Amino acid sequence: MMPVELLIESSIRGLICLAGIMGNSWLALRSLACQKSGIRTNEVLFINLAVSNLISGYLVDLPDTMADFAGRWFLGKIYCSIFSFCANFSETSSIYTTFFICVFWHQKLVGSLKRGGASVQLDSLRLVSCLLAGSWMLALVFSIPCFFFVTVVGTNESQENCEVVFPTTFDRHTYEIFYLTLANALPVAGIVFASVQIVITLLQNQRRIRAHTTTKETGKDENNSSENRNNKTTSGPGTMKDLQDSASVTHIYTGVPASSCPNRQDPSGHSSLSTPMKRATKTESGAGGPTNLPRLGQTPARASPGSSNQVRAAKSVVAVASVFLVCWLTHLLLRITSNIHISSVMVEVASYIAASYICIIPYIFLHGVKKLSCSCKG
Repeated sequence: MMPVELLIESSIRGLICLAGIMGNSWLALRSLACQKSGIRTNEVLFINLAVSNLISGYLVDLPDTMADFAGRWFLGKIYCSIFSFCANFSETSSIYTTFFICVFWHQKLVGSLKRGGASVQLDSLRLVSCLLAGSWMLALVFSIPCFFFVTVVGTNESQENCEVVFPTTFDRHTYEIFYLTLANALPVAGIVFASVQIVITLLQNQRRIRAHTTTKETGKDENNSSENRNNKTTSGPGTMKDLQDSASVTHIYTGVPASSCPNRQDPSGHSSLSTPMKRATKTESGAGGPTNLPRLGQTPARASPGSSNQVRAAKSVVAVASVFLVCWLTHLLLRITSNIHISSVMVEVASYIAASYICIIPYIFLHGVKKLSCSCKG
């Protein structure tokens, strides 16, 4: 019977694998569904990320989970080659796709908040397709050695494991140096740089919003004070009384009530009804009223309608980048350490960390682009 510790460990690994497959499948379906205006760059990137993770989910994590429950590698040497190839291929493709997503959303955030929603370089589907094709070619190059240099290691049937074994130590170290540099260190550095730029842009935008709100409130207070002074001058309690007195004076000197001479003109040709009340009314109607006058502190520049969505998506990218750095930096350190001192425990821990990353990130992206629900909005 299987020990309780191994049963719990295998069950946790199985749940992680199931959650990763479900999340990435949902990410791919929601990126494909209901695109009435055609597929866009972010959907292409999400689909590529989901496909890369599903390769790992179905062809790497699921067989590995089955081997954990079985207590040994029972799928043979042929599938061991496929297993090792898919593990490196999906890992490299997923890392580079995450890097492209971070760069894309940094460009979109800057374009939305600083340039009024202007288009960016990665809005081009042709450019993104070329970048993804290049990342797949690089992943293929680094995965080919893992297909040929594999073996099922074990002293007996109860301790068999699928491992990559290079002909010499020099070959292994050379491969690991190039792989860790080009397929891990460089994209990780790019993700860190893009994430830092996103955070800086978000903080600058938040600072501008606070400054604008403060200026607007100050201008509103000043404008309200000015309106109150104008109301006291033109609309005070004595205004109507002064107008009635003026009408009475007109009646005394002309012998005609002011109300009975609507078309009477003065020698200059202007209507005699150009009283203070009428002048005030004409001034307000011609200027659109005091409520339509520009207020102090108002700025004509306004953020694009989709800027809030861009900010939400950018925040999700920062969250993904944070999870990515925690998982893959640990994964990278474990791989470097395992090259110095080979340990099956470190390899197993690195495998768990990679699986947990694949499990978490699709849900963060789905939340960031508001696609967790089943509603379809093209």
